[in-house]
Amino acid sequence: MTNLTYTYECKADSKGRVMLPAGLKKELLPVLNDGFVIKKSVFYRCLELYPNAEWVEEMAGIDKLNRFVKKNIDFIRRFMAGVKPVVLDGNGRLLIPKDLMGYAKIEKNIVLTSQINKIEIWDKDSYEKVIGDKEIDFGTLAEDVMGGKDNAEHSH
Repeated sequence: MTNLTYTYECKADSKGRVMLPAGLKKELLPVLNDGFVIKKSVFYRCLELYPNAEWVEEMAGIDKLNRFVKKNIDFIRRFMAGVKPVVLDGNGRLLIPKDLMGYAKIEKNIVLTSQINKIEIWDKDSYEKVIGDKEIDFGTLAEDVMGGKDNAEHSH
């Protein structure tokens, strides 16, 4: 399993090419040559970059859905909309497809941030708006998500 940790800022050129930061390349080294899958995020106007092995695991879970339940088919169709394979070019750059750049409103300044087993790709301004959202009290969110009895084995 890929275990990604950090957040990086970088730039996309006019063609959607992104030079991966050295620190991220180092984190991805074990899977760098296996290729990636890029897709729209479910909850936000950003993109998700999965190392291929993580995508295979994600698809195994999706494959368990009963295809004779309409909402499952509707979910799969929307989840898979715009999914594309991507590889690093000879210069170590990732090419973000134009349609996905448009979806995520990515122009130049981007943020690559870890989601443990995948990377979110954000337009920098959009990312800062979401992170700075005053509607969300991070302390309360942390308590709700991490403070319950379900995580008792992780408490110190």
